[in-house]
Parts: sequence; structure tokens; C-alpha cells
Amino acid sequence: MSKKKKRLKMSKFEKLLYLVALFLLVISPISIVFSKATLAKVNFEVEKEKKAIETQQKTNESITMAIDELASLTKIQEVAEEQGLSYNNSNIKTVIADN
Repeated sequence: MSKKKKRLKMSKFEKLLYLVALFLLVISPISIVFSKATLAKVNFEVEKEKKAIETQQKTNESITMAIDELASLTKIQEVAEEQGLSYNNSNIKTVIADN
């Protein structure tokens, strides 16, 4: 007596479900790795921009200090004397700016 094996037929819908599940199982790890790599690249760019901003801020601070030094009264008097001008306090007017 030979036993006949009964083969179950899968419907088209079941085949589609299996294909979709298999596709998701293959694509999920790939997409996770891709998204993490993209995130790492973006974080690297952010850190690079932060360093550029810090460098620019330091440059701005040093330029501001240089401006303050050049705008000091002693420097102005020194340049005025080099140009043959004299300091006369009665000719100075103070301007007050309203914010």
C-alpha cells in the first residue's frame, strides 16, 4: 500500500503574502544599515559645521578686540598727532544713541 501524499495548494494570495514577507525580511536590514550610515554622515557634517562656527566666532572675537584697540582714545590721539592734529577737548561733542 502506497500512501499518497496530499499536497496543499497555496492560493495566489498566500503566495503574494509569502513573497511580501520575504521581501520585507531582506529589505529591512539593508534599509536599517543605510539609514544609520546616512545618520552618521549627517552627524559628521553637523560636527564639521560646529567646528567651522567656533573658528569663525574666535576670528570675530579677535577682530572685535582689534577694533576696540584701534578705537581707543590713546590710539586716536596717537594717529591724530602723527597727522599733525592736536587734541582739543572743547571741540568734542558727545552723541547719545537711543535704542
